[in-house]
Amino acid sequence: MGSLLRIVGQRLALGFLTLVVVSFVIFVAVNAMPGDFAQAILGQGYTEEAGDAIRKEVGLDKPYFVRYFSWLGAALQGDFGTSFAQASFTAYAGTGTGSGLGTVAAQLAPRFENTMFLATVAATIAVPVSLVLGLLAALYRNTIFDRVVNIFTLSSISSPEFFMAYILILLLAVLNPLLPSLSNIFDGMSFADRLNRTLLPALTLTLIVTAHMMRMTRAAIINLLASPYIEMARLKGISPMRVIVVHALPNALAPIINVVALNLAYLITGVVVVEVVFVYPGIGQLFVDAVKNRDIPVVQACCLIFAGAYILLNLTADVMSILSNPRLRHPK
Repeated sequence: MGSLLRIVGQRLALGFLTLVVVSFVIFVAVNAMPGDFAQAILGQGYTEEAGDAIRKEVGLDKPYFVRYFSWLGAALQGDFGTSFAQASFTAYAGTGTGSGLGTVAAQLAPRFENTMFLATVAATIAVPVSLVLGLLAALYRNTIFDRVVNIFTLSSISSPEFFMAYILILLLAVLNPLLPSLSNIFDGMSFADRLNRTLLPALTLTLIVTAHMMRMTRAAIINLLASPYIEMARLKGISPMRVIVVHALPNALAPIINVVALNLAYLITGVVVVEVVFVYPGIGQLFVDAVKNRDIPVVQACCLIFAGAYILLNLTADVMSILSNPRLRHPK
């Protein structure tokens, strides 16, 4: 037990260190974006004096590393700063400083909730379907069913997200109006209406991530079917399905858990294109809008959340793989 806790602690420390390094990369990349925020805000009314006043108001006049450590320290406490786009700038007009900046956390909270709802719906569909298809493909490998499933999943994963989204809109919203093409959800909606408007982008994400999980499940199961204990189970007369589910699947959990965690991370971080296509008010849509407006604090916060989700889910998969493998739980 002590060795397991030590391994988990090491993984958590490494994940935190990775997040700090990634935060610096994010800060450098975001601040290297072309264009100038002050010019984007003022447009044709831009002057050097007004631009300098706005940069001073939002803190862009401070040294590079001072801004980074200030932002990192606040982010570790849950404060992502203030949104540039929400500022009511008056300094450039000579009437004093801006009156009230919108906090980034206030913008992120409802958007992140919407993205998590979308990811949860997609995962609820994708994970069981992928595992079942992977088990059946391994059970009936090299049959017509196996080939059809592989062709379908490879076709879906080879298609860009926006292409799959438009195909589903055409089939399920235009030719057969079963689902709305726009996912304009808002506060106060019933769960049924919210689910109805989220289902089409969730199906798009499901088609994209199913292939990874299905093929990894199939490969992991087939790799174990040649093991001696599997042959012994077959010689005892156990049905093929029971051999796969009871004997092969528990020993194939580690690679399956890893690929499921990676795809769950994609459901959170890879929703940018899907949310833009369906006008879904999630963190991906907010990220795109912030990039267009060069709203640096919002872009940094979105990138940090994406990175944190990837790191956290990878750590979770790592720990669960250790727990599911006795050789890793009890190292010699």
